[in-house]
Amino acid sequence: MDKYVRNQQGPLQALVFGGSGQIGERLLANLHDAGWQVTAVSRHAQQSRPGLEWISGDLSGAWQGAAGFDAIFSCGPLDHFARWFAANAVNAPRVVAFGSTSVDVKQDSIEPAERDVARRLREAEATLFAVARERGVAATVLRPTLVYGAGRDKTLTIIAAMARRSGVFVLPSSANGLRQPVHVQDLADAAVQVLSSPATAGQAYALGGGEVLGYSEMVRRVLAALQPQPRLLRVPAPLFRLALRGAHAAGRLRGMNAAALVRMQEPLAFDIEPARRDFGYTPRPFLIEPGMVTAPGSTPS
Repeated sequence: MDKYVRNQQGPLQALVFGGSGQIGERLLANLHDAGWQVTAVSRHAQQSRPGLEWISGDLSGAWQGAAGFDAIFSCGPLDHFARWFAANAVNAPRVVAFGSTSVDVKQDSIEPAERDVARRLREAEATLFAVARERGVAATVLRPTLVYGAGRDKTLTIIAAMARRSGVFVLPSSANGLRQPVHVQDLADAAVQVLSSPATAGQAYALGGGEVLGYSEMVRRVLAALQPQPRLLRVPAPLFRLALRGAHAAGRLRGMNAAALVRMQEPLAFDIEPARRDFGYTPRPFLIEPGMVTAPGSTPS
């Protein structure tokens, strides 16, 4: 980031959306440590502190704040941010926005809602890049894979919570697809690292973790971090689907649909070499500690 040069005097100025999220809170800490002056937007009141001003707002209306920043970061929904960016000509030479590898993973899903997610992500990226080109802005999109590390994700933390309650976690025997979980801190670091690299302008990067492993091995490592350690039980896929139908009938596990079962068998690993090459991305291996998969306010086991 020391290569990020501007003509103005004083600290660098950043506008951050999604700063209260699991990636955003790490990004705010990074910017604070590097001496940035940050304006963060939140729908709910947050406590400002030296170097960080929270203002009330969202991505639905016209921007009423400062006219210019050195960088704008979006850690929230990409489609909402792309619409906001197109509608608000806030002066900033650099924009870094988080999207998702779902833009590729879900484009051919058997679930219409998931295909719609992929379509909205794809259109949002296109809008962001097109508007940025028109304004002479260097925009970069970062596409995380399966995020973990803050206890606020919708996959590994949910798996850990279910396993803690029952003492066992059940997987279909067919769940052998590859995964590349990525730690939230590595993502927050990447958001700052891209600023120093001109090669990242107009590019989208898949950001996976530093290790590729099978789905069942990923779950096994999560369970191994818990005390007492829950048991991993693998059952035939037809039996798992039958049990899942029963859970749905009881109003549970709604997020585990047919498309999610199919993806358990798919190799959802991505090439992170472009990120390594262009801005020195160096994600950590998948080493789990209890607090990484414990929801905030809960007690790690």
